[in-house]
This record gives sequence, structure tokens and C-alpha cells, in this order.
Amino acid sequence: MGDYILAIDQGTTSSRAIIFDKKGSIISSGQKEHEQILPRAGWVEHDAVEIWHNVQEVIGLALSRADLTRHHIEAVGITNQRETTVVWDRTTGQPVHNAIVWQDTRTQSIVDRIAGDEGVDRFKDIVGLPLATYFAGTKIAWILENVDGVKERAEAGELMYGTTDSWVLWNLTGGSDGGVHVTDVTNASRTLFMDLETLEWRDDILSEFGVPRSMMPEIRSSSEIYGYAEDSSLLRETPISGILGDQQAATFGQAAFHKGESKNTYGTGNFLIFNTGEEIVRSQNGLLTTPCYKLGDQPTQYALEGSIAVTGSLIQWLRDQLGIISSAPEVEELAKQVDDNGGVYFVPAFSGLFAPYWRPDARGALVGLTRFSNRNHIARAALEAVAFQTRDVLDAVNADAGVELSELRVDGGMVANDTLMQFQADVIGVPVVRPVIAETTALGAAYAAGLAVGFWADLDEVADNWQEDTRWEPAMEDSERDRQLRNWHKAVTKSMDWVDDDVK
Repeated sequence: MGDYILAIDQGTTSSRAIIFDKKGSIISSGQKEHEQILPRAGWVEHDAVEIWHNVQEVIGLALSRADLTRHHIEAVGITNQRETTVVWDRTTGQPVHNAIVWQDTRTQSIVDRIAGDEGVDRFKDIVGLPLATYFAGTKIAWILENVDGVKERAEAGELMYGTTDSWVLWNLTGGSDGGVHVTDVTNASRTLFMDLETLEWRDDILSEFGVPRSMMPEIRSSSEIYGYAEDSSLLRETPISGILGDQQAATFGQAAFHKGESKNTYGTGNFLIFNTGEEIVRSQNGLLTTPCYKLGDQPTQYALEGSIAVTGSLIQWLRDQLGIISSAPEVEELAKQVDDNGGVYFVPAFSGLFAPYWRPDARGALVGLTRFSNRNHIARAALEAVAFQTRDVLDAVNADAGVELSELRVDGGMVANDTLMQFQADVIGVPVVRPVIAETTALGAAYAAGLAVGFWADLDEVADNWQEDTRWEPAMEDSERDRQLRNWHKAVTKSMDWVDDDVK
């Protein structure tokens, strides 16, 4: 048996390979960013071929940095940016268009058309999701309707669809020469096409979107052997045995295995997942219902999810578009120069508001500005926006699940920001806890893969690996928290009703 598990983390901005040992500790890693292609306002694309080449490269980096070979690797897990849509030719392996990224909003007209008189909740009881540009189904439909010749090729059975987990797995297991076309329940649930109860594609909904069933990958559990790396790969003959969409993977990596446990990931966007066990809880408060994970033939575990589109990417915007910082960590230095936000609130609805509002007509708003306001206040308001949006989602979770949160486990790049984490604890009124291993997304994929091949015996062994690193206790007065939240909600209303037919 190999001593390690390798996780491929195909994310929104980069692809990484991380090698973990039995304790869940990182042995080595490789990472490479890919281009963010922005053809016009609201459009976000990736080059799927570039992503696959980068995945191959980072696998080599991770192995070489630890002086390991495939013989040391027991299994491979994959985690991925969800919803990002790749359509490719099953014979040549060539994508028919750039991948359309989860943040992309070009498909609003398709959403409106399919919603019709029944509204955006038309399929929500079946699939757990409202109709929104966020989800993969609308992106597949856009490619079929807008790329010359593609619809005919799809109907002839020549094309395949997948989120980036399926794309990486297919290529890793041989591509057009026997590649495995599979996804797991967590990624399948982000298409608008999967029945939450049966875990099968719904032919009636596929038909409504004009998507041939032949394009769709087979839906499997999150932890089983799907196939083996092809002979030309550095991982030749190694089983690929875990797939989890990135947010579910982070939940798994945080060992939030049981009903009532949750985590919040601070990445490009923020994603809070609350485990509801074997019960499907249909949200009345703007959350998504989603599989949390499914291990082999064991019962599916479900979750409520609050998805926030813009958090870490707001800090990138301050750096790249506004130029008021030259590196992301500088935002904390600026924010610490002032005692408070000076009355400034920043609602980063760059691609509309996601949970719990679901307002595609919203756009970014910076409000409360006076002559007194400076870049320190704007930096602080940007950080605070991350925490306020998380509070909104937590309120919705409490309303849906009827369970008060006792602590919030956090992960992702922004949890290194102590100022943000303290404000997060202040604004939600419960402790915020960061684990020793903050790379919980890749770790979750590693756990899913390792459990499938017996590298870890069971969930208890995995849970024993989790260790607390830092805890932030709330320190804000209730009256001040109430005042800040009242102003935040007032600011949110100012971002709405912005997009008309002639305003994009």
C-alpha cells in the first residue's frame, strides 16, 4: 500500500496537486494559475485545455518536490470549481468553446425564458436550486444555442459535457481512448438536472433545456473507484477514487460529517454548508439544497448551502481594477489604519446577489461616502462585506434548519486575515474556529479517495485528524452589532433594481 493520497484541486483561479499523509498533513504541493478570460462585461471563461495541461504539470511538481513516484500514491481524489461548464468532442477531446465559469452571467435570457410564468423556483422542489445563471444547465444550453454546429453534433451523440472534475477525470483515465465519463452527486446537483431523491438525471428537465441525455456523465457516489490513471500518466495505474465539488470537499475536510455541523469557505466567493444528515431540507429562505456527500452505497448526506458570489474576488478587484493595494494582504494593513468603517458600506454585487437574495438585477454599490472617507475606510468596508454577507446566509440557515449555530468552522485563503476573522465573530455573535490544516478542500477530496480504498478505515479515523488552530471570540456589543447590520441591510437595498433591459 502507498503511504500517501494525492488530491487534484481544480479551482477557479488555479489548479493544484497536494499530497497528504495518513494524519492529513501536507507533504508537498504544486500550483499553477490559469488565465481568466473576460470577453465582455459579465462573461467569464477558462481554457479547458490549459487547465488540463496545468493539472498534469502540478501533479509532476508535487511528486518531484517530495521525491515520490506513483508507487507511493495509494489513490487520487479530485475536487473542483463547480458549475463551470466544459463541452467537448468525445473523439478528438477538443472543447467546442471555452469553459463558461460559474461566475458568468451571460445566460440570464435563458433563465428568464425557462422560468416563464412559473418563475425561477420552477424546478426547485426537484433539484434544490432556483433557475439562475450560476448553475451549469443554463451554460450548456447557451453553448448549444450559440456555437455554430454544436447543437447538431450534440444531438448526434458526438459531444460530452462535464464540470471540471469530469474533464480532468476523463483525460486522466485515457481521454478519447477509454476515458471515464463520470461525475459525483455533489457536482451533478449543480446542473439543475439532477433529482435530489433519485440522484438521476431528469429527462423532462434536460428536454426543457434542449440538452441531449447522451452528453451527460454518469452520476456516481463521491467515494468509489471510478477508473485508473492511463499508462502515459505519471500516476499510471493509480486508482482515482474520490470526487467532491469544492465546497462539499471543504466540508468533508473540516470533518463536518454529521447533521448540524457546518463550515464556511472564504475563497473567490464564500460558501457556507450546513449538514442536514439524510434529510432533504427544502429552503424557504433563499438557500440551496444539495448533497453534502455520498460514500459508496451508503445513504446520501444532504446539506443547505449559502453561496456568495464575491468575497475574495472583491479584494482582487481592489488590487487589479482599482489599484488601491498591490497585494491582497495589504487590505488588512489599510483596514487596521481606521477604528471602523467611517459609515462606508460596500455591497459587491458584481454579478448580482446570490444567497439569500438571488437578485440578478443587483450591481455593486459603495455607499455612505463623505469627504471624511478614505481608502482605508473602503478597504475596511470591503473586508466587512465578506462578514456581513456570511451573517445574512447564517440567518437563513437558522431559519430553515431551526438549529442555532454554536461555532463556525472556517477555511480558505482569507482566513489568514485576523481582522476579518475577528469581525466575522463579532457580527455573527458566535466563535469562529480555524483548523490547523486550512487546505480543507484538497484534504476533503483526499479523504473521499482514501476511504474508498481503505487508506482510512472510517469517518471516525478521519475526524480524529481535525485539530483547532485559532479561535476568535465575539467581542462586539449587541447594540453595535444591531446598528451595523441595520446599515448593511440598508446598503444592500441600494444595490438592487439596477439592471434594466438597456443597462448591463
